[in-house]
Amino acid sequence: MNKFILENLSLTYSDNVQALKGIILEIPAHSITVLFGPAGGGKSSLLRTLNRLNDLADVKQITGRADLLDQDGNILSLLDKNTDVIALRRRLSMVFARPIVLPLSIRQNLTYGLEVSGVHERGRLDQSVEHSLQQAALWDEVKDRLNDPATMLSGGQQQRLCLARCLALEPEVIMLDEPTSGLDPISTNKVEASLQKLKENYTIILVPHSIQQAARMADLAAFFLQGELIEVAPGNDIFINPGQVKTRDYIEGRFG
Repeated sequence: MNKFILENLSLTYSDNVQALKGIILEIPAHSITVLFGPAGGGKSSLLRTLNRLNDLADVKQITGRADLLDQDGNILSLLDKNTDVIALRRRLSMVFARPIVLPLSIRQNLTYGLEVSGVHERGRLDQSVEHSLQQAALWDEVKDRLNDPATMLSGGQQQRLCLARCLALEPEVIMLDEPTSGLDPISTNKVEASLQKLKENYTIILVPHSIQQAARMADLAAFFLQGELIEVAPGNDIFINPGQVKTRDYIEGRFG
């Protein structure tokens, strides 16, 4: 079952840079789709377009379609001007390369969004805190200091806290833009292990920080180059036997 269907999606910024060029892509549900390629390929622009974060950017033109499907087959047009963007961003959570924790306690970082949404029952909040931290593989490390400032956590812990903060809102999709680029190998491994478990319940779109991570994580991989989608294939195939010369050259380190 597909979670997203993109048809001829193009994006041009106000400086006439065409970040996306006629992208045609189907993203399956309950899997990890990896978007990889050199800088400037359009990967982050695609995430920002799906999440409507490009509404805040200086965009000249967006054309084509980007549809989100739910488990009942209902379709939401992401680019429709009448789409409720706030509701959409609850369904599509975003984790960025640099962890940005709120200047609050660990616990409050997780309950803030729920409380803003009208959830105030202590039992439900406590349950959400524990569950989201367990999903992000952070519970055992912080369960005895939930009232400590989140800024006291290490970089890897802060990144997993940002992931837990997204999970607390129970989204349908988790989008991650180089979430482990600044982390040590041990923290990176913990984040990757969490994502492999989370795909059972969520659709995950990942922009990796390296080819190695892309190969480790991809159920489906899409290679982007200068705004174009060059190749899409299962992860087990594309990194072993890519079908396009440009894909092979990038994977083998000839450019990028």
